[in-house]
Amino acid sequence: MNGNQKTYFWGRVLLYLFLIGWGLRFLAGNPNADVVLKSFMHMVNLPIHEAGHIVFSPLGRFMGVLGGTLMQIIIPLAFVLTFLIGERNKYGSAVSLWWLAQNFMDISPYIGDARAQRLLLLGGVTGRDAPGYHDWNNILSQLGWLQHDHLIASISYDIGRILMVSMFVWGGYVLLKQYKALRMSKQEASEDES
Repeated sequence: MNGNQKTYFWGRVLLYLFLIGWGLRFLAGNPNADVVLKSFMHMVNLPIHEAGHIVFSPLGRFMGVLGGTLMQIIIPLAFVLTFLIGERNKYGSAVSLWWLAQNFMDISPYIGDARAQRLLLLGGVTGRDAPGYHDWNNILSQLGWLQHDHLIASISYDIGRILMVSMFVWGGYVLLKQYKALRMSKQEASEDES
């Protein structure tokens, strides 16, 4: 095991542990918790959400409104699949899965606020201040599901939890396999020297 391989491996371990620590805060939260909306990741996800409105707007008003949330799911999912299939990088895919999980959690407070419309939205207004401005009020109203906003928010958060725990298991498994491979190459190298 050379120095670069060790550094690379232990860098991955540190990132994995950091993501577990951060992820545990999200796991302990819920759709009403500030942990999601006050997270640094919310500010990363927000421009992606807003870009989704533009990207999907040619498909009509409903899709333009839904497009913000769709883009928050599509972009990290694309990273998961690109790393897994295109790059054959299971660790990169696992890290991307963490981001996908976090996005499912990130959208849940917005969904859960569809009826109340109390969240402060981009532009400094709430849905009550600016009728028609709250994405999830619009989406669920059009679908006739507005009364289910809390249930849908909880389902979204739970999907995030399941994906987050899956990332912990998968990322740990990938690192364990890499560790074993590095140990074997170290043993082979010492056998070659003797």
